[in-house]
Amino acid sequence: MTMFGDGLDQAVQKAFTRPAPKSAGARMRYLVKQSGGTRAVAQMLRISQRTVERYVKDQIKKPRPDLAARLEREVNKRWQPQIRAKARRNAATTTGIVIDARARMGYTAPIGSTDQDRIRHLTVALPPHHAARLFDAQQTGASDAQLQEIAAEALKEVYFQDGGRRAGSLEEVRFTDIEHLEFGL
Repeated sequence: MTMFGDGLDQAVQKAFTRPAPKSAGARMRYLVKQSGGTRAVAQMLRISQRTVERYVKDQIKKPRPDLAARLEREVNKRWQPQIRAKARRNAATTTGIVIDARARMGYTAPIGSTDQDRIRHLTVALPPHHAARLFDAQQTGASDAQLQEIAAEALKEVYFQDGGRRAGSLEEVRFTDIEHLEFGL
């Protein structure tokens, strides 16, 4: 499970105008429509083509827990792509993104300053260019560690340095031991 990638996806999903299908049959019909056939869905979900056909006809109603999770993940990944793109574009150009995190944060600074890591709970509005960096990195397949570094750099600039008004000699921000992380658009 990727904490940063899933958090960004959940923030974008809040912009959806309609709820995604809930029942297994409706989800399966949606995937069949999107991918163009039962064979592609069967390969995607790692089940037989006949099983997909049974779900489409509502002959099977309740999937196994592992299949239900894969089915939900695949539907949510494909649901309302234009709304998803618009929400990302808005965050990257005008509104920015809000990060709510409870984690151990510290920094590297010149000798004589207090740079001890400590648990902090921050809710910070990041400007659009930081949101754009996060979404671009996610789109290119960046790992959770890379997304964490980008978020740490954003927190360094916005929270610790306050846009250049303080802590100008701050070198690096450590963002570890994440207990809670949530993004909002």
